[in-house]
Amino acid sequence: MSFLRRQAIVAALTANTLRPPRGQRSGLAAFPAGWIFGETAPQMLALTAVDAVAHLTKGRRAGWRAKAGLVLAGASALGLTRVVRESHRAKDDFEEALVEGLGVDYVEQLDDVPSPADLATPWRRLVRPFNFAHEGVRVIRNLPYSEAGRRGHLDIYLPAGQDAIKDAPVLLQVHGGAWTLGQKEHQGRPLMNQMAAKGWVCVAINYRLAPRDPWPAHVVDVKRAIAWIKDNIADYGGDPDYLVITGGSAGGHLTALAALTPGDPAFQPGFEDADTSVQAAVPFYGVYDFAGSTGLGNAISMRDGFLSPRVMQTTWKDAPEVYEAASPILRVTPDAPDFFVIHGERDSLVSVDQARLFVAELRRTSRKSVVYAEVPGAQHAFDVFHSIRSTHAVRAVDRYLTWHWNTWRHGLEADSGIEPEEISRLDDAAG
Repeated sequence: MSFLRRQAIVAALTANTLRPPRGQRSGLAAFPAGWIFGETAPQMLALTAVDAVAHLTKGRRAGWRAKAGLVLAGASALGLTRVVRESHRAKDDFEEALVEGLGVDYVEQLDDVPSPADLATPWRRLVRPFNFAHEGVRVIRNLPYSEAGRRGHLDIYLPAGQDAIKDAPVLLQVHGGAWTLGQKEHQGRPLMNQMAAKGWVCVAINYRLAPRDPWPAHVVDVKRAIAWIKDNIADYGGDPDYLVITGGSAGGHLTALAALTPGDPAFQPGFEDADTSVQAAVPFYGVYDFAGSTGLGNAISMRDGFLSPRVMQTTWKDAPEVYEAASPILRVTPDAPDFFVIHGERDSLVSVDQARLFVAELRRTSRKSVVYAEVPGAQHAFDVFHSIRSTHAVRAVDRYLTWHWNTWRHGLEADSGIEPEEISRLDDAAG
């Protein structure tokens, strides 16, 4: 492949990362490249520079093709530098979100106030972004929590070298994959490793998938996993009375919905009396409007073009109540648990407006704290592997979870502290 062609491809991928299309089909097509390219921007910037230097050292400066290739390489380098800077900005934006949602004194509930060294970018880890091995963590794999075969299995992440942990906080991870695919081993690993190494018990689950198992099998399984955790996690050192749930994309939707519907008999067939409450929820880039109640084009097109034929297997027209019951934004009550909602600014699969409106509804209705971080420049699934942005996300969630655990076990509570003007601002931003 010629230098010009290589640089044209890099330039196109850089442009896609900086300005991804928003339409349903175009956004879906643009997502994979934008996601990978955006989160590996430092590596791509280095490769672009090496390619340009190698081309120059070969003496290939003459001719319009060489010059055009160098111009494209320069433009890509500028664009990728912007992406890297945006990734670094996430550190400050996450901290501002925590202070806004919890108050400037939230750090008093942390075990240790993070130092600049604690927040620095771990460049060595970025050399192997898909290496999830962690010497401080051991994993117990494929424990059955339901009778759904391997789709009813879970893994437990525990701190290595601690055989007798007791009453540790518990984190449940729900994978994404458009309710139709995905595995417990493939998402949430950086966060689970971080928390398990610090003494938490982390649980990652599979659940039944559409189209073989239509809605609400997915959320029923999440509820069943919560019930299993409360009945069994003490045997692994966890505290059954303290559970936080997290997940991304479809997992973010299931995280929010499960957190907002404890004890809902429609989602707990055969175990209606089980306690399925959680103490907090941390959804990443979730879908919050199955019903299209917000009027957002992204939500309506997803409802009619994907959810209806593939996941729900019934139409909005025939069963609007099913879609409404599955929409977290319509299930918010004053008794909602604490929430930390995270969404990428450039998400081309699930509009950031869904998160903005969901957060506005939480802050309007819930009596508990609500933290919202809108991550600059981030695509969908930005936290799946090690990157600058995902590292800052994991550290911010670590601080939030530590704050929440210490606040809960000391019998303290915090409301959102959000003024009505801020709720209106989120509504306006989404509208």
